[in-house]
Parts: sequence; structure tokens; C-alpha cells
Amino acid sequence: MAHDPRALDETFLSFWREYHLCTLTTLRPDGTPHVVPVGATFDAATGIARVISGRHSHKVRNVLAAGGDGLRVALCQVDRARWCTLEGIAMVRDEPERVADAVRRYAERYRQPRENPERVAIEITVDRVLGRA
Repeated sequence: MAHDPRALDETFLSFWREYHLCTLTTLRPDGTPHVVPVGATFDAATGIARVISGRHSHKVRNVLAAGGDGLRVALCQVDRARWCTLEGIAMVRDEPERVADAVRRYAERYRQPRENPERVAIEITVDRVLGRA
């Protein structure tokens, strides 16, 4: 079921604040999917989902390989019959303030991550929301 990303109800917003692991699907340069478990956050007010990662991970390399326009990705979480997929364009951000913001959000939802000087943030501008929460 599709939902308006700019008008999600409290049920969906609450679901994205609960502790759930997610999967991030990126496409490799050859077009095949790369799916990995991640911790993720979603800010419905700005329509941005965030994933923190090391700059040399496959998911980061896949996004970077897509070039300056970013890469279309899917971020999904499931809890029994509840599920939600956020789709949008991903960009890798390495500006210290953006990475720090992503880390702060991650820590609020999960736990404080270990220090990582190679950390970047994958920011996804969400334009499509599917699911049942």
C-alpha cells in the first residue's frame, strides 16, 4: 500500500522511532541488488532517511558509483505483519556536521555507535513510502 511521504500518520512515524533493524538495497554498477542490514533513522519533517556507515563499505561505494545525481535505493523495516519501505535518492555525505547529525539520530533510536573516523552518512531523500504499520 502506497502512502504520501509528506502526510504519514502517527502509526508510521511511531514505527520509525521503535528499535528495528532495517535493510538497505542499493544497486551495484552492474545493476544487481546489494542488500545489507543497517540501522536507520527517518525524519518525516524533512523527508530524509539516514544510514551511517564506513566510507569504504559496499553500500557507500555503490551510491558513489552512481555519480552526482545519486542512486535510487530502498530502505525497509519489518516487524511481523508491520512493514514499511522508504524509497528515494541516496547521496553520500561526509561533511562533519551532517555526519554528526546522523550519528546523533542513530544514537537516539539505537545506541551510541563506536568512534569511526571513516564514518559517512547516506542521506536518502524519500519520495515513495510503501507499507502497513
